[in-house]
Amino acid sequence: MLPLFDNPEEGFKHRLAEKLKPLTAEGVYLGGSSWKYEGWLDQIYTRDRYVTRGRFSQKRFEQECLAEYAEVFPAVGGDFSFYQFPTETFWRKLFQSAPPHLRFGLKVPEEITVRSWPGHPRYGPRAGTHNENFLSFEMLKAAFLMPLLEFKDRIGVLMFEFGASGPRGYAEASGFLEDLAPLLERLPDDFRYAVEIRSPEFLTPGYLNLLRRRNIAHVFNAWTRMPILSEQIETPGAFTADFTVVRALLRHGRNYEQAVEMFSPYTEVKDPNPEVRSALRKLIRHSREHHRTAYIFVNNRLEGNAPQTIEAIVAE
Repeated sequence: MLPLFDNPEEGFKHRLAEKLKPLTAEGVYLGGSSWKYEGWLDQIYTRDRYVTRGRFSQKRFEQECLAEYAEVFPAVGGDFSFYQFPTETFWRKLFQSAPPHLRFGLKVPEEITVRSWPGHPRYGPRAGTHNENFLSFEMLKAAFLMPLLEFKDRIGVLMFEFGASGPRGYAEASGFLEDLAPLLERLPDDFRYAVEIRSPEFLTPGYLNLLRRRNIAHVFNAWTRMPILSEQIETPGAFTADFTVVRALLRHGRNYEQAVEMFSPYTEVKDPNPEVRSALRKLIRHSREHHRTAYIFVNNRLEGNAPQTIEAIVAE
């Protein structure tokens, strides 16, 4: 009889999928922050699936790899939606490319969450100017929530990301919360929502109470400037909803550019992070003990390779 798996990579993929299944059955969904990584070929992705006319096709890989991703992971993050309002055609094609069991954690577009546009060339004439659509419920509803309504059963959570408050940001948390509250109060009950802050001074009782009133989750995020995950977990009242959302993004003190340079093309773990791993295990235990649904998204830029990080987290 032929062996079930004929190479170590296929063994890793199967082993990880089997470890995630019982957690998923308890409502703990783990996955990557995104999925189109060629560095995961021969690990999560089977290279032969994406060969066209005898050669690996990057186009075919990017169009079709989500289905294979879903053979291992029950959830996936969607950072792409932060930079655009995807069309209805885009959404339909995306959801058709993956099986129904895969749950998406999607970012709300920055058109809603950026107060002033960064001074970056990609923003063109808007760079450095005030964003007139900041926290606009009308735009959020028309351009993002309504097109997603028919796919609501496929969406685990919609996440509002608010970047670090720079010179044109808020002087203190109270101003931010005063502006944020009206939007959160108007959100329809069709989706789960979560808020990710990247300014540690905003992690206040007032912020947590605001989220709790609407059953909106605080995103526990491992990020360069935020308190480490274990400290966020221990913050009184940090579990603000009947579900949990986690994004393990970067080692504390390391910026995005440094991580990209250090880890690309994300083929293996290069810098294990015991603190984050321990905190993620604690969050998983908390979710299981309290029968709380959890969405945990791990980024390649945390340690170098999200699948291996996730395997290490669930190995114990």
